[in-house]
Amino acid sequence: MTVNQHITEKITKVLENVKDPEISSVSVMDLGMIESIQFEEGRAAIKALPTFMGCPALEIIQKNIVSAVMEIEEIDSVSVDFIYDPPWTSDRITADGRERLKEFGIAPPPVFYEETGMWKVDCPYCGSGYTTLENIFGPTACRSILYCKSCKNPFEAMKPISTLM
Repeated sequence: MTVNQHITEKITKVLENVKDPEISSVSVMDLGMIESIQFEEGRAAIKALPTFMGCPALEIIQKNIVSAVMEIEEIDSVSVDFIYDPPWTSDRITADGRERLKEFGIAPPPVFYEETGMWKVDCPYCGSGYTTLENIFGPTACRSILYCKSCKNPFEAMKPISTLM
């Protein structure tokens, strides 16, 4: 393994602890926001994908990434650029990220079933699929409000952002 690869792995590890400011249980790595990490001669260059165009938390995310990566001894400078190609989709959320969303009380993005042409959202509290959409507009642009008819709890769910749409 080269020195650059070793530092890139260190950066990746550090980014696993940079949390989304709106959902403190998931990291930028869990959300699949990091498209690329490059390191050369003390400089780290990170390309990140915003989960939504115009997300108000991007400035905070950028600052948190820079602060975390600057803690690595071999790093002299960090640049974080938000890119829009490829577009972020909810398919990029890792399995760990999906579990952490549930722990936070937010349903991960729904699963699309091609045979029925339907999306299915399971309740993060009881796991039931017997849920209904209450309001497509949630507290942030990336979430909706749903209701579980099994355990009778309202909950938030990540909106599906997919290349299928």
